Amino acid sequence: MLEQRPNCECCDKDLAPESREAMICTFECTFCADCAADVLKGTCPNCAGELVRRPVRTAAALARHPASTKRVLKAEGCAPKAA
Repeated sequence: MLEQRPNCECCDKDLAPESREAMICTFECTFCADCAADVLKGTCPNCAGELVRRPVRTAAALARHPASTKRVLKAEGCAPKAA
C-alpha cells in the first residue's frame, strides 16, 4: 500500500492525498510536479528511478487506509542524482 507522503522532499510543498501534482518513484520518494519536471528532470535524486504521477486513493479507501503524516525533506538540497 502506498504511503502517500504529505510533502515534496525537495521544496516541502504540501501534497494532499488527492493531489494530482504528486510524483513518486518505485520507492515512494515524493516530489511535486514542478520540482520533478524543472529541478529533477523526471529522475528521482535518491535512486535515479523514473518519477511518475502518484495514484489517487478513493475517499472510501482513504478513510480505511489514511495517508502518511510523516514529512520527508532532503536536508542537503534537491538535485538530480549523478549518472
